[in-house]
Amino acid sequence: MSVTIFTMTHKAFPAPKDPIYVPLQVGRAGAADLGYIGDDTGVSISEKNCYYGELTGVYWVWKNIKTSEPVGICHYRRYFCTEEGRILTQREYETILEDHDLITSKLLKLNYSYYEGYASDYNIHDLEATGEVIRQFYPDYYETFTQLVHGKGTYFGNMMVCKKELFDEYCEWLFGIFEKAEAQIDASGYDAYHKRVYGFISEFLLYVWAKVKGLKVYECKVGMTDEKRETAEIKEHLATLFAKKDIPGAKSYLLTWLEKRPDVLMEASDITGELKLSMQVIAVCELEKQTYGSSTIDRIQDFGALMAHFHSLNELINEIKEGEIKMSPPVVEFDMKGEEITDIAIEASARLFCTPEEARRVTAAVKAYLAGAGS
Repeated sequence: MSVTIFTMTHKAFPAPKDPIYVPLQVGRAGAADLGYIGDDTGVSISEKNCYYGELTGVYWVWKNIKTSEPVGICHYRRYFCTEEGRILTQREYETILEDHDLITSKLLKLNYSYYEGYASDYNIHDLEATGEVIRQFYPDYYETFTQLVHGKGTYFGNMMVCKKELFDEYCEWLFGIFEKAEAQIDASGYDAYHKRVYGFISEFLLYVWAKVKGLKVYECKVGMTDEKRETAEIKEHLATLFAKKDIPGAKSYLLTWLEKRPDVLMEASDITGELKLSMQVIAVCELEKQTYGSSTIDRIQDFGALMAHFHSLNELINEIKEGEIKMSPPVVEFDMKGEEITDIAIEASARLFCTPEEARRVTAAVKAYLAGAGS
């Protein structure tokens, strides 16, 4: 069993040396030729790349690759990998597919329903129009679509590996839905990010399809070969603003970015979790300033130190929540050397990870723990 993984890209990149990974330039119909296989040959929808994203490459593989062997899709810096972070080899794919129908990303667990999340970041009409197409033309999938769209999970990245026959079946279903939905969706006036309507919705539809088909799914860790340029730039600018103790500036800057690119907070983009931590820093420091007249940023301005400080607090919250920490001795590394941890910081952290009822209990336990650790 030979596996081919098509690596979707819109830019030149250092491809993995393993020959099973084949670069495929998506959207080449409207871009310079990078020297890779392009999605604008044979049967193609390359010209729709601004609306479909990497799906124009998925479509190309469906229509133009004739094989009975397994095929897969990954991205130029996002790959399926072991828990230790090593990119999977052909033998590992073969072993997994001996016992599973489909390899895809680990289920992304949301803090809200998929419907609510989509409505907050995109035009909800587009998701509803897709659901209506499924109701009319693919009724066997509608009940599960409705159930999952109001649930709190989704796959992400449009990454998958399976036998070509199953891949083709999925594509016929997916692109059949979108071909009909195009008559109901007008994304021409959206900005470049939000135009990728079909790419966004398809991530969720893979979840629906796999559930209805009853597939045995191997949810695999997805590793990044490097951090997104946008993510690195945001963190660098936030570090500058934190160094100046400019919390209002940091808030304004981050909110502006999130309006343009809400995906930067996704696990696959914010791979270190530091953008989410930065949001926590900003919220806590604002409340501290209003309540006490000073805040954590007055004591700690270094970006790395701020991240470590709040990360340690969050770990402490979670360990006490799970009952993994006793009042004495400490089992998490938390620097108590003159570092004040305000009630506001504790309560904000507890609300992130606990139900309201749990938050009250955990907050009281953390305060008692820290009082004991500091004495």
